[in-house]
Amino acid sequence: MPHYTAPVQDMTFIMDEVLGLDQHQDLRGFADAPQDLRQAILEGMAQFAQDVLLPLNLPGDQEGCVRHDDGTVTPPKGFAEAYQQMTEAGWTALDSHPDYGGQGLPHVLAQACNEMSSAANMAFAMYPGLTHGAYSALLHHGSDEQKQTYLPKLVSGQWTGTMNLTEPHCGTDLGLLRTKAVPLGDGRYKISGTKIFISAGEHDMAENIIHLVLARIEGAPEGTKGISLFVVPKFMVEPDGSLGARNGVTCGALEHKMGIHANATCVMNYDEATGFLVGEENKGLKAMFTMMNEARLGVAMQGLAQADVAYQNGLIYAKDRLQGRALTGAKNPDGPADPIIVHPDVRRMLMEAKAFVEGARMATFWTTLQLDISEKSNDEKAREKAEDYLGLFTPVLKGYLTDMGFQTCVNMQQVLGGHGYIEEWGMSQFVRDARIAMIYEGANGVQALDLVGRKLGQNGGRAIMSFIAELEAFVAAETSDEMKPYVAGVEVAKANLQQSGMWLMQNGMSNFDNAGAASTDFLHQCGISLLAYMWALQAKAALKGSGDAQFDDAKLKTAAFFMARVLPRVVMHRKVLESGAEPVMALTEDQF
Repeated sequence: MPHYTAPVQDMTFIMDEVLGLDQHQDLRGFADAPQDLRQAILEGMAQFAQDVLLPLNLPGDQEGCVRHDDGTVTPPKGFAEAYQQMTEAGWTALDSHPDYGGQGLPHVLAQACNEMSSAANMAFAMYPGLTHGAYSALLHHGSDEQKQTYLPKLVSGQWTGTMNLTEPHCGTDLGLLRTKAVPLGDGRYKISGTKIFISAGEHDMAENIIHLVLARIEGAPEGTKGISLFVVPKFMVEPDGSLGARNGVTCGALEHKMGIHANATCVMNYDEATGFLVGEENKGLKAMFTMMNEARLGVAMQGLAQADVAYQNGLIYAKDRLQGRALTGAKNPDGPADPIIVHPDVRRMLMEAKAFVEGARMATFWTTLQLDISEKSNDEKAREKAEDYLGLFTPVLKGYLTDMGFQTCVNMQQVLGGHGYIEEWGMSQFVRDARIAMIYEGANGVQALDLVGRKLGQNGGRAIMSFIAELEAFVAAETSDEMKPYVAGVEVAKANLQQSGMWLMQNGMSNFDNAGAASTDFLHQCGISLLAYMWALQAKAALKGSGDAQFDDAKLKTAAFFMARVLPRVVMHRKVLESGAEPVMALTEDQF
């Protein structure tokens, strides 16, 4: 059985020592989450993740979901009971608004809990994760009646939610969607069409499922300008809040997937199902993007979470597995061989994993704190900066953390050698589950195009310039000898980021293929640069001391490893992107 220990100490270090959450008492809900309560919540979720969710992960992957002849779906054994435990304990309501039964706590605290549940059981965590996305879309774009009808039950977990975008003939290009909505004249619409790849689309763990569906109202403009968003419940909701008749939405099939077998990924058939417009006609994408942007941060976290659990299992194996002798002499002279952790190449993979996981965790917490600031700060300038950072770094985190999360899982599988290829060890599942995160909620190539095509130049490049200015200020302020190696790394990141940004500004607009060819390298460069800053901030806090000298020493050594072995890749990415589109586009199609 694979192992998982929730990283509570690291999470506490980031929240308390690096981000200083207690200094943000002006933000709504932060005063309700002092350090002792945060600690209790983290330890409570750690126990739930380790004791309840983890034991269901491997058997859930092996068993999968079952679709019955009537279109209903049953998740693996134990999932319904675990979900009941989760909702009864209030884990689904942590950062939701108190007006709808939520606890109103910081998003960054909820993000930490979500990471633990996802690391322990990614397929399970997707059920409440998508529900929170549906909650957010309705909170920001639903009518008062819709909020009162749906939000309390979504917050409590009594009902779950989904997002329905993709159709058999269109994924990223939503302008091609064909699902239609016919108005009935009384505020209702009849929704007809087929959606695919719908996570948590059908199951029996909750009383009702609230589907958010993109569709085109009859006579609406073509393309993305004619898309509207509808709420389509599995069971109709009566005026008194009770459940009525089954709506015309069914699961036509379950997708047979590479991973996340325990999540019901459905083909959803809408046969004149009753739906209700969310927001304005033909403005559906704006509302859905609220859910999608939240989901993209959640998917970035999934890349980190799978990397962490894979790293933990790779580390256990590396310390236990005896194979060969250390190049510098036996380290286990009384045994037949040394543990493989003595070998530099195994150490390389483990160090890359540790540096990625702890840097990525810091980056997700830092970015989620920007979400808290953007929603709750009374300072207009602070909100603007936080919104800029969210826009800039959401595609970066989604792309870079899932790319590197998958690569980390593969490397940890490599640490186990042949055993990593055997299902019972669990490494194969981590690799298979992590792979989807690079694809869904906008494939990573699309995230890269969004970054260079929209986010980089948005508001005159205000976000990237603000971030570079923050790096400059950090470099100028940190002048101690102890900080020199970490500050030098931030300076390298900043200089190369500036050069790449200038190259894109000068060459991307004159030839859009230049921007497209450079996009993934620029995204990775941004990801490495952000993590370099995150590691420098952690090093600064570790130098001050967290109360655990061994922990602090490990932080400083891992930060030094990142600066020496990972950060130089920003130079490579800059040089590659500056080669332009010509090498990429040179072949004619028939030369491939």
